[in-house]
Amino acid sequence: MIKNLLLSLIVFIFCACKGKEKEGEQFREVTLTIGSYTVNKEVFQKEILPKFRNYIKKLNGTTVKFEESYQASGAQSRAIAAGFQSDVATLSLEEDIERLVQSGLVSQDWKSKPHSGFVSNSVVAFAVRKGNPKNIKDWEDLTRDDVDVLYPNPQTSGGAMWCVNAIYGAGLKISEKRMGKPDPQFAENLLERIQKRVKVMDKSGRESYTTFERGIGDVAVTYENEVLLRLKNGANDVEVIVPEATILIQNPAAVVTAYASKHGVLDVANLFVDFLHSKQSQRAFAEYGFRPVDPEVEQEVKNRYPAPTMLFDVNYLGGWKKVREDIYGKSGVFTKILERVAREK
Repeated sequence: MIKNLLLSLIVFIFCACKGKEKEGEQFREVTLTIGSYTVNKEVFQKEILPKFRNYIKKLNGTTVKFEESYQASGAQSRAIAAGFQSDVATLSLEEDIERLVQSGLVSQDWKSKPHSGFVSNSVVAFAVRKGNPKNIKDWEDLTRDDVDVLYPNPQTSGGAMWCVNAIYGAGLKISEKRMGKPDPQFAENLLERIQKRVKVMDKSGRESYTTFERGIGDVAVTYENEVLLRLKNGANDVEVIVPEATILIQNPAAVVTAYASKHGVLDVANLFVDFLHSKQSQRAFAEYGFRPVDPEVEQEVKNRYPAPTMLFDVNYLGGWKKVREDIYGKSGVFTKILERVAREK
C-alpha cells in the first residue's frame, strides 16, 4: 500500500514538472529593449507597445515586457554602438541605422523589410504662435530681423539634420524654380541668413520644441508631427505651417541583431519591427501626426496633410553620404556657416 502511494506520488510529481516545463515553453516571458528617438515616445507608450503586447500574446502566448530609452537620434545611435544593448533601434534617419550596420550590430539587409525599412514619414514644418503674428509663411520669412528661430544641434540630433537639409534643399528647389537649375550659392546664402536668426540650438528636436513652448522664439523649425501632437493634446497657442519647399522625413527601424540574439529575443524583435509596418501601427502613427508609409493608410488620412508643391527627399541632395560630407563635413556648407556666424558674433 505504502509502496503504491510512493509510486503514485512520484508519477504525480513527474507529470506536474513536465506540465510546468511545457507551460514555460508555451507561455514565454521576455523583455524587449527599445532604443528610440524622442519623438516616438508618445505613440509607442500609448499605442504601439500595448498593441504589440496584445498581438504577440494572442499569436503565440508570449508575454512581452519593455525596457525603453528615448533620446536624440544621433545620441541614441552612438549609445547603442558604444554598448547600450537595445534589441530594436527606431531612429530619425537612415544614417543612424547605418552606423549600427558598420558597427556589426545590425544586419546589412535591414532595408529588405517593407517600405525599405522606414516605418513612418513626416516633413519639416514651422511651429508658429497662435494667429501667426509675424506672418511667417516660407523660408525667406525666417531671415527677417524681427524673427527669432529655433532648431536643434546637428551634432546630436537627427532632427536638426532634417531641419538644415530642408533649408539647404529648399534653397536649391526655389532657385531651380526661378532660374531653371539649382543654385548651391543661393541655397548656402539662405541657410546662412536663417542661421544668423537662430536663437537656441538644443540637443534634440523634442528639447528644441519644448524651448519654443516656454515662449522663446517666434518660430521652431521642427517635425510636422511634433506640432500635430501638441494640437492633438489640446494646445491652442500654436499653429503649423508647411512651406512649399520642404524635405520628406523618413524614419527607419531595425533589429539590433547582435544584441537581440545575445538576449534570446531575436524572433520577438523581428516580430516587433514587422508590427511597426502593420496597418494597426500605421494608423497609430497617423493618429499621432506622422505620415504613414503604408499606401492604403496614407490614402485613408491624406486629407489631414498638405502636399508641398516642392517636396524632395534626401536623394535630391545626393544621399546621406554626400550630405554628411558636403553639408556637415570639415569643409561642409553648414560647418563653414557656423564658423562665419560665430566670428561675426
